Amino acid sequence: MKLDNGTKGSGQVLRRVAVSATAAALSATAVFGGLATAAHADSATLTGIVLGVGADETQRVVSWYSSTGTAQVVQVAPTSKLVKGQFPANAVTYSATVTANTVNGGYNAHATIDSLKQNTAYSYRVGAEGNWSPAYSFTTQDFNGNNLDFLFFGDPQIGSSGNTAKDGEGWADTLNVALAANPKAELLVSGGDQVETANTETQWDAFLAPDKLRQYPWAATIGNHDVGGKAYEQHFWTPNTDRSAPYYNGTPTTRSGGDYWFKYKNVLFIDINSNAYASGSDAAHIGYISDVVKQHGADAKHTVLIYHHAIYSPAAHANDSDNKVRRQDFPTAFSKLGVDLVLQGHDHSYSRSYVIKNGQKANKDEQPGAAEVSKGPGGVVYVTANSASGSKYYDLTAPVEGSDFGPDPLNPKSHWANSVENQEHVRTYVRVQMRGNKLVVENIRSGTCAAPNAAVELGKVKWCGPDNGATTAPAVGSTVDKVVIHTNEGKGGQNGPAAAGSDWLQ
Repeated sequence: MKLDNGTKGSGQVLRRVAVSATAAALSATAVFGGLATAAHADSATLTGIVLGVGADETQRVVSWYSSTGTAQVVQVAPTSKLVKGQFPANAVTYSATVTANTVNGGYNAHATIDSLKQNTAYSYRVGAEGNWSPAYSFTTQDFNGNNLDFLFFGDPQIGSSGNTAKDGEGWADTLNVALAANPKAELLVSGGDQVETANTETQWDAFLAPDKLRQYPWAATIGNHDVGGKAYEQHFWTPNTDRSAPYYNGTPTTRSGGDYWFKYKNVLFIDINSNAYASGSDAAHIGYISDVVKQHGADAKHTVLIYHHAIYSPAAHANDSDNKVRRQDFPTAFSKLGVDLVLQGHDHSYSRSYVIKNGQKANKDEQPGAAEVSKGPGGVVYVTANSASGSKYYDLTAPVEGSDFGPDPLNPKSHWANSVENQEHVRTYVRVQMRGNKLVVENIRSGTCAAPNAAVELGKVKWCGPDNGATTAPAVGSTVDKVVIHTNEGKGGQNGPAAAGSDWLQ
């Protein structure tokens, strides 16, 4: 299938060329109408390579920075076909779109790898003949099964501690720990705020430094710290993206954003730019989600929605004015649309909601910290991720009596919507496992109070460990919270309205 290039109306479509490396570079030059000759490709410095999600499990998007605007490609081959690290003559190449950077100079490039086969190890490199990047590899898994594991990461926000290097160390350690424990994870999903300052490339360099981001596809989400400049869009190209005005915020010359979706196996993922919420944007987001669910929801067993601003924040952002607006605008719509799970960041603390239906607790008898819940029609579980890097933590806040987000009658120290609220000032990540009609959500420690943990090391917080530091932090890999969500709603494994044009994968 053809991949939506992410900008409506541009008409540009990436093209795949199965040719030798030399011919590939020449073909890519022709695509750009003589932008530069292949002979000049050896002058390009290639950096910031990141593997991203494509429109479905048969695709990956590779994005990178280049010092020059020369024609470039991604070259791909099954790893088994490489001989002593050399790509075969018939390796497949994919022409890249190369664009001048709006900020920080240089160029950004992206290309889509398609027609991937299941259960196959692939190697790839970017550049052109005479100037290739190092080779990286990724492995596809079973495309047809009902099992899917993916990992969700909250706010690395590299640079927010004031020490970019320490933040980068914590981020790299979390990726290493998470993927050592979950090597079969198929996706890495972002909660937003990759960096502290949108256009600061030293922070982006530290965020993109781990090779795990070239081995597992990153599903990018834009946070409020990413939104103030173009670097986010320069680093990440996302599939099926609508960059219409309601899905942006800020001036056209500085903004990044857009809403996008992709389908991976039996899960429909929808990612929205929650930075845009005023002047009708929330209604526009709901319209976008509605259209995607109408067109593709019937092909999915589960619908997972991702955005940055956690509407049931347990900490510093719990009663932000914009969050109060979203709490009014979003929950009923999400229930009606058959959303199963909402993944959010922004609050640098962990929470897992009760099953919420139409903005209310669905079952008044659901107990705090329940290990199993039944979602039922219209039920949605909301998860807020803690810091994945240790660069910044927010302490839990007390619910405000009489507010729209007051105390839980069953646990007055927590907000009414939340079954679990947690902050230990240790790094964590969230593992989500799809098992047929069940979703298993688990918040897992990727660090302790020891380094790398920048906020603790630099004295940004006064304690570390459970119970406000009264208890020693448990070991790396231990579980903070785990819930099994039963999602069987008698809809035959389909999520939402019947799809129009359900042959989209054919």
